[in-house]
Amino acid sequence: MNTDKVILREKLNDYYTEIFEKELIDEIVDIGIFRTIDESSTLIDIGDKMTHIPLILNGAVKIIREDKNGDEIALYFLEKGDTCAISFVNCLNRTKSMFRGITEKETEAIFIPVEKVDIWLQKYETWRHFIIDSYHMRLIEMVESIDSLAFMKLDDRLLKYLTDKVKIMQNNVLIITHQEIADDLNTSRVVVSRLLKQLENKGKLKIRRNRIIIDKI
Repeated sequence: MNTDKVILREKLNDYYTEIFEKELIDEIVDIGIFRTIDESSTLIDIGDKMTHIPLILNGAVKIIREDKNGDEIALYFLEKGDTCAISFVNCLNRTKSMFRGITEKETEAIFIPVEKVDIWLQKYETWRHFIIDSYHMRLIEMVESIDSLAFMKLDDRLLKYLTDKVKIMQNNVLIITHQEIADDLNTSRVVVSRLLKQLENKGKLKIRRNRIIIDKI
């Protein structure tokens, strides 16, 4: 076994051996493409043709939806043990991506060719359950995003966004600008700055230059 495949198997052993049988792990090692993606890189863009789906080994990916005017909103995050079930559907239907995926920090992933993805649905029960569970989780997260837009006040949405991001980044100090937050929440920087100050006055967080500190998660 060459060095790349040894490394790939070691990466998979850290998580995926708990949910996939050995035969499936062997196939992933044989045909999977391992990549390390720098922070703030585009993993998949709107309009891209979907030929592979990622299995996230480490890191975090923000999934974004963009409207016809170019305004964006963050829908959910992918982290270790996740895949993007929406990209899986795009792969099967041979359609282009409707979403953008941006790495929040350096991310490691294994990319599986769509041809294998389809075959494995019939061949491996664990793969079938993994894909169904992933699709279910992404659906729940999208419903939560819709609910927050429809029913939550912006200050509550902001605090939820920040606490979710802290959990994903595994760090209570977020290096982020007010404009970046505004882009993710599809609002203005001025509004975000005002709400952050209100949350700081309530003791929910601390504001520093290009940093926000969440004391309690």
